Amino acid sequence: MAGSDTTRGLATGAPPGGSLPPAVAAASLLTPAGRANPYPSYEAIRAHGPVVPLGERYAIAVGYPECVQILRDRGMIVHDEGVMTAQGIAWRTRTSLVQVARSMVNMNGPGHARLRRLVSAAFTPRRIDALGPAVEQHTDELCDRLAERGAGRAVDFMAEFAFRLPVTVVGDLLGVPPDDHGLIRDAVIDLVRAYDSVEARSDFGPADAARDRLADYFADLVGARRARPTDDLTSALVTPGDGDRLSEEDLVANLILLLLAGFESTSNLLGNAVSLLLDHPEHAARLRTDEAFAAGFVEETLRFESPVQSTVRRAGTDVTVAGRTLAAGTDVKVLIGAAQRDPRRFPDPARFDPCRADQQSLSFGAGAHFCLGAGLARLEARTALSALSRRFPHLTRAGAAVMRNSLVLRGHDQLPVDLER
Repeated sequence: MAGSDTTRGLATGAPPGGSLPPAVAAASLLTPAGRANPYPSYEAIRAHGPVVPLGERYAIAVGYPECVQILRDRGMIVHDEGVMTAQGIAWRTRTSLVQVARSMVNMNGPGHARLRRLVSAAFTPRRIDALGPAVEQHTDELCDRLAERGAGRAVDFMAEFAFRLPVTVVGDLLGVPPDDHGLIRDAVIDLVRAYDSVEARSDFGPADAARDRLADYFADLVGARRARPTDDLTSALVTPGDGDRLSEEDLVANLILLLLAGFESTSNLLGNAVSLLLDHPEHAARLRTDEAFAAGFVEETLRFESPVQSTVRRAGTDVTVAGRTLAAGTDVKVLIGAAQRDPRRFPDPARFDPCRADQQSLSFGAGAHFCLGAGLARLEARTALSALSRRFPHLTRAGAAVMRNSLVLRGHDQLPVDLER
């Protein structure tokens, strides 16, 4: 899941084109056209260098090695509760913002290291690998659902597949009973949409209500697992092997985080991958039979249409990047989507090429905050693409897609498809 983002330093401006001042190029990302297609804006910013200052204590990074350095540098910190307080954000008054502040994705230093150690000890490769058969089963079931809903008419791939598979899989991982998957899916969608939308950032009511429903649900699940542990991630976190226990507050906050992280990036990845498949039907036959090609298709999707387009870091001390000193307190908007089209790193970066060598995207971050669920997201996407290509060899678009209204996350709200033509 992306860290908290900021648009400080950006003001409304003209759309990209020609040689634009960096502030105008950056401001174009706030326009509807810029959010729908940010790549021209990224290139307009890149024309001014890999790291571009925008006023006092604010900069934008678009270069691949520079973004890697910023994400890995221990001197660059995420926006934790201390930073939020210093910015004047009354986060304690909104339960959805308490969720942001208390989850490990927005923590630094020893607190983050401890939570990550405890969660990663339970979030093992063995546990992820064991989900493979369940991912295949859920994928097949959702293909059946698509076939039923799309018989003789258009069907929304996002609503009927991409929003369902990730929550179902992460629900299995956390030990959520299948009958409750719909309940948590609806709450997750409300929570993500309510405070991701650019226009709705001041209205946290729906996000607070969704977070409270999830907190109540997971508090009950934690209580049940304390009384009777099972072989799921929640039980492993409730009863860690080394004796170091998470508090009730930390447990609930980070179970919600795992649910959100398992949903948002993967649903966007699935939609973006299928959209690219629709644009490149020549790849469908190979996806049906070539497992290695499916992996390459997923990696190139992550690079070309990153589900997470940006995150933010603050210089906790003076940090030098690309020969430029970022003074302590400087916020840096890390444009992952731009970094992954850096021509210094990727030849012909605007071309979608699943056979591209050394794809190595930053979609799941880098360094201390690298996403623990990256392997699971990749597993789901590979499995889904292979199954969809086999089951629906004539998959086509059935109308205009609707993209998410977001600066941070790139994905679809709606992706109408025809299964047979």
